[in-house]
Amino acid sequence: MTTAAAAAPDPYLQRKPQDEVIYFVLPDRFENGDATNDHGGPALGALADGFDPARAGFYHGGDLKGVTRRLDYIQGLGATAVWLAPIFVNRAVQGPPGQESAAHHGYWITDFTDVDPHLGTKADFKALVDAAHARGMKVYMDIVLNHTADVIQYKECPDNRCAYRGVSDYPYVRRGGVDGAPINDGFDGKDFSKLKRPDWAYTPYVPPGQERAKTPAWLNDPIYYHNRGDSTFAGESSLLGDFATLDGVFTEHPRVVEGFIEVYGRWIDDFGIDGYRIDTARHVNPEFWQAFVPAMLARAKAKGIENFHIFGEVFDADVATLARHVKVDKLPTVLDFAFQAAVTDVALGRAGPDRLASVFAGDVVYEGGEATARQLPTFLGNHDMGRIGHFVLKAHPKIGDDALLARITLANAIMLTARGVPTIYYGDEQGFTGDGDYADSREDMFPSQVASYNDNRLVGSSAKGPRTAFQTDSVLYRRIAALAKLRGMTPALREGRQVTRIAEGKPGLLAFSRLMAGTEVLAVFNTSDKPIKARVPVEMGSAAWKSLHGACISSAVAPGSYAVELAPFDYMICVSEGRS
Repeated sequence: MTTAAAAAPDPYLQRKPQDEVIYFVLPDRFENGDATNDHGGPALGALADGFDPARAGFYHGGDLKGVTRRLDYIQGLGATAVWLAPIFVNRAVQGPPGQESAAHHGYWITDFTDVDPHLGTKADFKALVDAAHARGMKVYMDIVLNHTADVIQYKECPDNRCAYRGVSDYPYVRRGGVDGAPINDGFDGKDFSKLKRPDWAYTPYVPPGQERAKTPAWLNDPIYYHNRGDSTFAGESSLLGDFATLDGVFTEHPRVVEGFIEVYGRWIDDFGIDGYRIDTARHVNPEFWQAFVPAMLARAKAKGIENFHIFGEVFDADVATLARHVKVDKLPTVLDFAFQAAVTDVALGRAGPDRLASVFAGDVVYEGGEATARQLPTFLGNHDMGRIGHFVLKAHPKIGDDALLARITLANAIMLTARGVPTIYYGDEQGFTGDGDYADSREDMFPSQVASYNDNRLVGSSAKGPRTAFQTDSVLYRRIAALAKLRGMTPALREGRQVTRIAEGKPGLLAFSRLMAGTEVLAVFNTSDKPIKARVPVEMGSAAWKSLHGACISSAVAPGSYAVELAPFDYMICVSEGRS
């Protein structure tokens, strides 16, 4: 007979999504745990196997064993969940002659059922997941459903850069336009399983030798792709077009829905992972998500994972747009690009804190309102747009070291105390800044051979040249770790209702409270280069206070009024308990 104690889930499984601090890793750039897999097999040359550690856009040798080796480092930072960029088998190299790059990022998938040999094996992934779970940490996988690697070509476009052809001009039932020959007899515009020919807009073909390039096998049939040319990312093409020549999957097709449910359900079944970040989610039709998401949550629940965290990438800073994909698509949450844009503007001094307050005011428009907003992953930068350090340096190229560190610290402090799920982009805690977006923001944590990485200015450090970047005594690592620890010890900072107290219209004072079960946590930030003294509204019953960070005074100056004093770019976190 199973006792209640024996049946209780592991403590990490009981944590809600908003209880996490996420650490986002590109395994290829993190740590090289096994040099024998650097080429993903035999060494065939960079243009074949993709390995060239001296070029920013190619594989550098990091792998899953390396991530496992550095779990101490990640956990020491205060992260409780590791989000891995896609680990699936990729087409190693793509691009026209002279413009090739490699799939170090993981988004050019050919086999959705296995681990890319550059990163290791399924056994290595299982070892990573098991090791993380043994520490009470979660593992999130980055998944792709909108596209595969660029395998399918179009006969009409020798360079495969084909302009998008819309449904109205090139319908599914006419070949090559409304005046073309009839095709797909019996298709009524609803049941896509009745489509038999994929050549309504272009003539797709699979180059010789690549007929079985993809796994599962059904992905090799062009009927399961849109075949309409490159998306313009506007109107219908946002859903039906190819993402920069990548093969756009026909996610409206019932076979595709069924197939991807099985593919990604199997990763949950086999490894017990804890969440999915969904790449390019906005470019997939809502009906797909309405089927896929419940299926994933059910598979996770059957595995005993009640708090499976799913968040989609909707690359847009407009709150209404983000909320639409939660309400209409039924995605549980999305990455909070609105927060990222606003906190960047505030940290750079381009806007006052009211810019950020307006984002928080929009929380009510999400399906589920503020409760959903508390589960939105928040972040300061990423592998596509670049790092917060780069944004500050670009806006203030002559900024001094102390001011640079202060602005970056302030941005992290806001993220780690505000509603949402703080998400740290690997290397930010070591002061990485990068030179821009995409490959320019994907520096190596191990000694790098990329010259443009080794000459970068760092935040809080004067180091230059190749180096191992796992210093737990670096200034930003220690500051972020302290904030993450504070968040973990303070339930109101994870689940408390957020109330904006002051948000000035120019660089200056930002103050918000997190309210939960008789506790008020007040977070106050000076986003300006001048000292500030002010009185901040608080709850009437919040009389006695103590400091969680900074010089908090011990009592309110009057019922509902609390005095604060901050140096430029400084912050304080104060708590009052036992409110009436």
